[in-house]
Amino acid sequence: MSGTLTSTPSLIRLFFKKKKNRKQNFFILFRLSPLWLIFFGCTISSDSPFETWEVYQGDPGRNQYSALKQINKTNVNQLRIAWTFHTGDVWGGQSQIQCNAIVVDGILYGTSPKIKVFALNAATGELIWEFDPTADMHFGLNVNRGVTYWESGNDKRILFTVGSLLIAINAETGEPVKSFGAQGVVSLKMGLGKRALDLYVVSTTPGVVYKDLMIIGTRVSEGPDAAPGHIRAYDVKTGKVAWIFHTIPRPGEHGYETWPENAHKKIGGANAWAGMSLDEMRGIVYVPTGSASFDFWGGNRKGKNLFGNSIIALNAATGERIWHYQTIHHDLWDRDLPAPPNLVTVEHRGIKISAVAQITKSGFVFLLDRDTGEPLFEVAERPVKQSDLQGEQAWPNQPFPLKPPPFARQTFREKDITNISQEAHHYVKSIWQQTRSGEQFIPPSTEGTMIFPGFDGGGEWGGASFDPHSGVLYVNSNEMPWILTMVDLLDDTSAQAGAISVATVGERIYKRNCAICHGQERQGNVTGNYPPLVGLETKLSNEEIVAVINNGKGFMPSFRQISQRKKDALLAFLLDQQDASDFDLIGLDLDDYGIPYSHTGYNRFLDQEGYPAVKPPWGTLNAIDLNRGEILWQVPLGEFEELTQRGIPKTGTENYGGPVATGGGLIFIGATKDEYFRAFDKNTGEELWQYKLPSGGYATPSVYEVDGRQFVVIACGGGKMGTKPGDTYVAFSLPEE
Repeated sequence: MSGTLTSTPSLIRLFFKKKKNRKQNFFILFRLSPLWLIFFGCTISSDSPFETWEVYQGDPGRNQYSALKQINKTNVNQLRIAWTFHTGDVWGGQSQIQCNAIVVDGILYGTSPKIKVFALNAATGELIWEFDPTADMHFGLNVNRGVTYWESGNDKRILFTVGSLLIAINAETGEPVKSFGAQGVVSLKMGLGKRALDLYVVSTTPGVVYKDLMIIGTRVSEGPDAAPGHIRAYDVKTGKVAWIFHTIPRPGEHGYETWPENAHKKIGGANAWAGMSLDEMRGIVYVPTGSASFDFWGGNRKGKNLFGNSIIALNAATGERIWHYQTIHHDLWDRDLPAPPNLVTVEHRGIKISAVAQITKSGFVFLLDRDTGEPLFEVAERPVKQSDLQGEQAWPNQPFPLKPPPFARQTFREKDITNISQEAHHYVKSIWQQTRSGEQFIPPSTEGTMIFPGFDGGGEWGGASFDPHSGVLYVNSNEMPWILTMVDLLDDTSAQAGAISVATVGERIYKRNCAICHGQERQGNVTGNYPPLVGLETKLSNEEIVAVINNGKGFMPSFRQISQRKKDALLAFLLDQQDASDFDLIGLDLDDYGIPYSHTGYNRFLDQEGYPAVKPPWGTLNAIDLNRGEILWQVPLGEFEELTQRGIPKTGTENYGGPVATGGGLIFIGATKDEYFRAFDKNTGEELWQYKLPSGGYATPSVYEVDGRQFVVIACGGGKMGTKPGDTYVAFSLPEE
């Protein structure tokens, strides 16, 4: 179902490598291929691989494309709501739905804000069953982007994650599959080692199913207490771990020399939180990874740090590494690979080639040969600036793809400062002048370093859409600058722990573990996802505060790994208890991670009115010809109506959730802060249709057909960028008459 059954001369070369085996290999190739035209390098012309939406992002190649064409450019303005479904479990201002629903045999499977799993009649939205994993378990909530379907004969299962658990339920009844793990549940911490037991490990993105294996990555902490991000394959039938790939290598494994000795015992991250892609015919899973932790200082992990920030091709049956390609060396900027790579077929120099197209937060597209990992277009290793933080040793050069051009701006210089008003320009310039800015890869600093494109892209987890007929990649982009400011934790107060107050010790612990979300002054963040902690003693009891620290709440993870004495010191700071002379500080290790820095949080750079500090556009939709390595068009995505009324051309908005291109000549996408769902002409970028959703559609839509009728459905969970939360799935179709 992947749509990747397109053999290429590169694959043919593998079969015909040895002359004496040519005759035998010809018949093997002929039998493997449903169309003998493959031999001539032709692409499969059948649309059938893209007429269903049975897996996350549409197909195992993660191409977010539908060949359906009942809804097209001539009639898209007639779209109407076919049905809506309310999950009924919005849980606060942070509540979101990021799910890309799947549809199997006319049944739609999705998740709710509280990660209930449900099955709906895909034609009517009528509820068939619902499974609530929170009924018997306690965990901090996290987002969920979808579920995975597996079947063997009459055994049909839905696999999904909640908290640190992987759960299997019967796809027909919604009941747990008791033969899987312990009564239907296994831990995502299996195989990660003892130190991961009390650490934050969840999975927000569906894995891939290869035969009877569920291959999955995880999300871990961004801080110094991160668990390792190893890739695991679970047996779908039993829940047992079938294989593990160490993204932070152990002695004797490839890449071990790119780290300090025994780094695997203490360093975490290098995890695959964004999902992965599968080439079923080749039996290869393509895994994009993130940075090693701590994200912004790597003095304790000097080296290139394989397999962080890499695309890794693994044997799906065994986990054996086939090839890898690293997109950032020794990451200091949180430049995780944000989405699964698209498995594409391109015409390169007159030859059809199976390739991997990986979008990045920096706004690049790395286009690699699917069999070898070699770039199809040149990638230049260019020198970058070095760090002046204590103990840091930034890698001297970084890779820059020369084609296609970046789909997001790469610099934020004085000429790029916002021009929506004279007041905004002056306000932003006064801050810009005090911040390190300019080109890519300026290392973090205590002065403040501009991250542009920002922490959330460029490209993001919504992924890209690829049209297999035209070779065009469609990707939405953020053009939001952020400012990263490091905080030096090694001041004189830490020299003699026994000579300072318990609240001061607690402040140090707070700045290391909590301030990046709740603020250096406990003021909370502007989006409301992390509330202020000032006056906490009037809101919660001591016991309630400790329970939140131990168990997590909302998007806050558990900090159970912090020692009891440190929790006591943290509590004294949070409650402003300066006098705690009976607290024993002697011998308390305040530097157990060996990290001398924290930071002030993830701060968007905004003008005095709350708009992005850079010149518009602030969000774009882009069409990139992968055959030629050229950008075909870029258009603003989203609108601030109040700015349009002031005479400012459409600016675009920050956006989350990806596009879907269709055989009807359309691109469907929500994603924008203005909460609209839109359809664009995929050839020109012209906006053809829009609909105001009940809440922001921060999810990738799904396109499917039931009984000859085409539908487009999107989860409207809101909650991002300070917008209102929601609990609705909305499906659109043409009028039945």
